[in-house]
Amino acid sequence: MNKARRKEIDSVIATLEEAKERLESIRDDEQEYYDTMPENFQYGEKGEAAEEAVSNLDYAIDQIDEAIDNAEQAKG
Repeated sequence: MNKARRKEIDSVIATLEEAKERLESIRDDEQEYYDTMPENFQYGEKGEAAEEAVSNLDYAIDQIDEAIDNAEQAKG
C-alpha cells in the first residue's frame, strides 16, 4: 500500500475515533440518566429503553473498535 492510501486510512481512523468518543459520551449520559432515575422507573418502560440504548451504544462502540483495528491491519 502506498503512502497516500495509508494517509487516507489514517484520516478515516481519526474520524472513526471521533465518532467513538461522541458515542461514548452519549452512552455515558444515558447511563447516568438510568442510574439517577427512581428505582420504580428503572424497572419500567423508560428504564428498559435507557438500558437498551446503553447496550446498543456499547455494541456500536465495539463495532467501531473493530473497524479501526481492521483499518490499521489493512495499512500493513
